[in-house]
Formats: sequence, C-alpha cells, structure tokens
Amino acid sequence: MRKVFLAELQTIGEELINLSQLVAEAMERAYDSFANADTQLAQEVIAADARVDFLQNKLDEQAIDVLALQGPVASDLRMIVGSLRMSASLERMGDLARHIAQLTRLRFPDKVIPDSLTETFASMADLNIQIATKLGELLETRDLNKAAEIITLNKQIDELHASVFKAIADDSWTEDAPTTTDVTLASRYMERFGDHGVSVARKVNYLVTGEWEPQVD
Repeated sequence: MRKVFLAELQTIGEELINLSQLVAEAMERAYDSFANADTQLAQEVIAADARVDFLQNKLDEQAIDVLALQGPVASDLRMIVGSLRMSASLERMGDLARHIAQLTRLRFPDKVIPDSLTETFASMADLNIQIATKLGELLETRDLNKAAEIITLNKQIDELHASVFKAIADDSWTEDAPTTTDVTLASRYMERFGDHGVSVARKVNYLVTGEWEPQVD
C-alpha cells in the first residue's frame, strides 16, 4: 500500500509541474498576442486555458481520493493539502494569462497599450514568464533558492505595476478612458500573476522547512 501511496504522491507532483509549464507558456503566448495585436494567437491562448482547468480538476480529484482512501498524516498530509492550494494558484495564473489575451481580442485592430508603456509591460511579462518557469524548477527540485528568486522577481513586478499607476495619474497622461481602463486591467493581471507565483513558492517552502517565508538575500 505504501508503494501505491508514494506513486500517487509522485503523480500529483508531476501534474503540478505540468501545470506550471502550461501557465508559463500561456503567459508567453498571451503577451506575444498582446504586444502584436495578434488575435489568432490570442484565441489560441483563450482556448488552451481549458486544458489548464481540466488538469487542475484532475489533480484535485486525485488529491481528494488520496485523502479519502489513504488517510495520510503529518508531512504527507501537508503535501496533499498544499497541492490542492497550489493547483488553485496555478489555475488562476492561467486565467490571468487568458484575460490578457482577451484584452488583445477586445481592442483589435489597435494595440492594448500606448507606445509609452511598451517597455514596462514587456518587462512585466518577462518577469512573469521567469516566475512561472522557476516554479516548475522549484516544484521538481525543491531547491529553495528558486523560491527566493521568485519573490525577488515579484518585487520587481510590483515596482513596475506601481509605475504604471504613476504614469496614469501624471498630468502628461492624455490617453482616452478605454485605453486607461485597459492599461489598468492589464497591469493588474500582470501583478496578480506574479503574486500567485509567490503563493506557490511559499507553500513549497513551507512543505520543505515548516516556514512560510523563504530566505531572501
């Protein structure tokens, strides 16, 4: 029975890694559609989110079955409950990438953001892709240096997010209301994507050390 239980835990762990890889790809493709007003790519991102949802539901069902049939305790119980919470964060990251793609489709043929903020959003997207990629590495290796790196990357996203709101509030901002709304939403989606990545990183850190906060240099 123990071998079966360990195999089930390994499967759950592999599904989490798979989810992290899918959301990294989703953010990369969503931003490409966003930056280039590519509605075909945006539609592909939107459609692909259904697979993330399916895998999350499948993972959660597996975890619940293990809870019900195996009666895990101590660290094994923390692992399964943590997996349920991490899968929810990863699924939400996929939703946020989908939201970015939906903005692309909504504003076509125009781009969502003005030229003045192109570099800011490119940086936010790059940082988010790094976070999602490092999540996969963290889930696979349990290398807590990755958790610390994710938190550091997210702090940079927070700074860029704040700079977007500063730009909108400045007297020099002359964009119309729809553009202002879209910029606000897009920046929020980017910021929340990183926050959910940090949430997963903290849960992995807790599973390994019993502490919520990774050590950040």
